[in-house]
Parts: sequence; C-alpha cells; structure tokens
Amino acid sequence: MPPHRLLPLCLLALLAAPPASIAGDRPPNLVIILIDDLGWTDLGCFGSDLYETPNLDRLASEGMRFTASYAACTVCSPSRAAIMTGKSPARLHLTDWIHGHNRPDAPLLPPDWTEALPEGEITIAEALQPAGYASASIGKWHLGDDPRHWPDRQGFDRNIAGFGMGSPPSYFSPYRIPTLDDGPDGEYLTDRLADEAVRFIEANRDRPFLLYLPHYAVHTPLQAKAPLVERYRAKLTPGSRHDNPVYAAMVHSMDEAVGQVVGAIDRLGIAEETLIVFTSDNGGLELRDITDNFPLRAGKGSAYEGGVRVPMIARWPGVVPPGTTCDEPVIGTDLFATALEVSGVGGFADLPDSRSLAPLLRDPDASLDRDALYWHYPHYHPGGASPYSAIRAGDWRLVEFFEDGRVELYHLAEDVGEQRDLASALPEKAKQLHDLLVSWRESVGAQLPRPNPKAGPRASETGR
Repeated sequence: MPPHRLLPLCLLALLAAPPASIAGDRPPNLVIILIDDLGWTDLGCFGSDLYETPNLDRLASEGMRFTASYAACTVCSPSRAAIMTGKSPARLHLTDWIHGHNRPDAPLLPPDWTEALPEGEITIAEALQPAGYASASIGKWHLGDDPRHWPDRQGFDRNIAGFGMGSPPSYFSPYRIPTLDDGPDGEYLTDRLADEAVRFIEANRDRPFLLYLPHYAVHTPLQAKAPLVERYRAKLTPGSRHDNPVYAAMVHSMDEAVGQVVGAIDRLGIAEETLIVFTSDNGGLELRDITDNFPLRAGKGSAYEGGVRVPMIARWPGVVPPGTTCDEPVIGTDLFATALEVSGVGGFADLPDSRSLAPLLRDPDASLDRDALYWHYPHYHPGGASPYSAIRAGDWRLVEFFEDGRVELYHLAEDVGEQRDLASALPEKAKQLHDLLVSWRESVGAQLPRPNPKAGPRASETGR
C-alpha cells in the first residue's frame, strides 16, 4: 500500500466503532448495483412502455422505490467518484467523464480538473475494512487510466473487469478488458459479470461483504443478444417513446443479471443480512435515439432533470418495508454515509456532502437533514450542457449557465419537465436560490470555467 494511504487508514481503524448495524449486531452485507446510462423511466416499475424488467420490478415490490433519486453528475466518472467517497464532484475537482470532450473553440475553457480518483481519498471499501468486510468491484471503474487508481489499489480486495475505459471494447467475448479473462467466444459481458458476482457472494456468505457491481450496461456500444433484439423489434408499436430494440435487449439482459445476483442472495439464505441498492450513474442517453427520459427534459450530458434524475431501489427484508415509495430527494453521495451507519463503522465526524439513508430505509416518509442538493459541471457535453451549476431546494430547481450568466427557475412539483422558466416572474426566489448556489460553490472550492480567447460561435443548451 502506498505510504500516503497508511495514516488515514490507521486513524480510521482506531476511530471505528464496534460494528452494530441498524438491523442487529452483525454488520450487513452491502450490494451496490450501478447501471451505466440507465434513464429514470427505463424500468417497468418506473414507467417504461417497452422494456421488460420483471426482476427489478420484483425487487421494487419487495423493497422501496425512490422517485427523487439523483446522480451526483450528468456524466459517469464524477458520479462514480461521489459514490466511492461520499464527496461532491465539485469538492473532488473531478467534474467530467475521464477524459472529457475537447472544445477548443468554445466560449469557455474548463478548469484544470482532476482526471483520476485521488489516491489519498478514502473509498467506501477502505471505510468498511475495520468492520471486517470482504470487498469486490466487479465491472466498470473509469476513475483513472493508471493501475494505481484502479479498485484493488483503492481498498477493494478484488478488481474484476475494472480499468481506465468507460465503455467496453465489446460486449461479447473476447472482451479485450485487461482485468477480465476472456470467456468462450460469444459470451455476453453482462452475464459474465453476474456470474463473477455470484461466485464472490458464495465465497463470502459467512462474513460481511461489500459487492460493488457497476455494470458496463447499458452504455454504448449498443450490442445485444440477437434473439432478444428480434423479440423487442416485434414488440414495437407506433407512438412508443421507448423504441430502440437493441437498447431494449440490453436492458432485458441487465435485468436478468440483477435477478441472478438477487436470486443467489435469496438462495443462500442471507437476504435479511443484505442491503441491496440499485441505481444509475446518470440519466439515459437520448442522443442517437437510444432511449427517452420523458416526462423529464433532455438526458445524459444536459443541465436538466433528465441528465441527473435516476431510478433507485433498495431492498433489505426486515428493515425496508416492502412495496413502498420514497419521494425524499437523495443523491449518490448518500450511499457512503449510509454504508457507514448500517455497518456500524465510525470515524467520519464530518460528511458535508453525504446523508445516511437509514432513516428513509426504515420509514419512507422520513426526511433528511438537508436544505438542498447541488450540481456543478464546468464543461461542455454533446448531450446539450454548457458549463453550469444547479440547485434543488424543496420543489424548486435553479440552473445557472456560465456562458451568459443567465439563470432558469423551475417548480418541479408542477413542472417536472422544466418547460416553464419562472426566473423572470419570481426574481426574489431566483436570487435566494442563486445566493445559496454561490455560497455552496465557495464552500466546496468549486472550480470555475474561464474565458477562451480563441472562442468560436457560442454553444447553446438543448432539450425539449
């Protein structure tokens, strides 16, 4: 282990409280299933009119759906770093997907941001080590090109299929992933990662474990099993908002993979000892007609709800009441504090960006001690974003665009699709939220974009 990591980890071990989870004396297993680019309505239980997701629908019926769950960023790498550390991407200065889009003629230039998860950050895997957790990261990592930034150097006992790239060279073996042995020709990557996850669960059934299962699915390249593609092609009907049969087939395989993992937990009799959290790293990709996030505006890479609002499901028999829905706004950073509380690990007195979801897991009508959620993306993206920051406070959402300094204000309870900008009609509310946003940026040391002396025509935000 690098010497600079020894001190914080030793201090953590000294500060860790004796394990005493919210369910009992034994620390629970924690399974985080993170899907890539899955939109808010891409599951049957969240309203899809095409995709079949019976396993996730069942998981929701046995647990809790979160209707106002958010990714910490509109693109993948920052959201993943936020889950791993419990820190806002703005605080980490890791604010774009690694390595971002080059826009040399844009009106603004990005700040000198961090293109890897810093080695000195304590990850969720390292935080759980004092409680005796076995850990594995199985799937996409995308938090640095150098192997010293990969999961097995960031606290995980095992790294399977995680490396620097954000999309797989192929969903069919041979995969050409340096940390994953190829399977038989034609083996499907989503199936393989589920198999690896089941093997890890079986090997660690008698001790607490952390399984981080960040599937590459449903990120591009769009590659799916031919029979499933034809199945969904035959299902297409005029007027369906979800109408891409290849993407539908990928969602189907992802659902089957989740079912395989949940089925193993149930078969081994450890369901009541296991908290499962299922979510996505950002909104669905609307470019190239891949999916549709309606009723939300726009999608991945945008400044709007479609870029950051994501499905989330939690199941923990005996703790989470089955078949419930929680409308409290939550965000990816919250998984860090949640893991600490449910495992009984102490040592983190100050987690300004993370709130434990434990109260909500017990009671979906509970509320968290938080005034607002924040986002900061000082970059451009083909999904429509120009550099922006945003805040959600209660049902109000304000977006500030840095190119021209304009703000947009929406009331989500009445306008979830963000079609009616109220900034001019309600200037005092807009100023109140903008002041909070500016104060937050200062408190986390957010990096701002800078004027580009070689700028070309101005970019503009797109969406419905």
